Amino acid sequence: MSDRAVPRRGFDTLTRWLLGAQWRSHRGRALVAMLTIALGVGLGYAVQLINGAAFNEFSAAARSLSGGEQQRLALARALARDPAILFLDEPTASLDPTATKAVEDIIRTVSERNIKVVMATHDLGEARRLAGDVVMLHRGRIVENGATASFFDRPQTAEARTFLAGELLV
Repeated sequence: MSDRAVPRRGFDTLTRWLLGAQWRSHRGRALVAMLTIALGVGLGYAVQLINGAAFNEFSAAARSLSGGEQQRLALARALARDPAILFLDEPTASLDPTATKAVEDIIRTVSERNIKVVMATHDLGEARRLAGDVVMLHRGRIVENGATASFFDRPQTAEARTFLAGELLV
């Protein structure tokens, strides 16, 4: 079977793009190596970041992966470029708690590796867990910004107090 006859698969495509590897390459090893290089972590921790997932999940077509698998794959692709800043838009939206934890663990590790993470979220718990600073936007303007602890414990604006109280801002 020629390479052209092989359907484009999520991890195969990523592997070829990153490593120039043939589609028969060892998918699991390539993913661990990619995360190890991208995050600067040991092999064991890279496997842990993948959350113990069976490596064959990445041989499925990208659109057939679960939401958490798609997010981890997207993060791995973004990190492979060795960015100084990583922009994330609701990276855990619609994920189950297990997938959310796996994605948050990757984000936390990325941040610890001195990659600046700029992330949009409506999840206050996630913001508390991950943010160093919070910038709150309302109607296209910054209404409050500061350290996470001061934002949550001592909000300065009426909009922030309303939002943190669980009321809708319209």
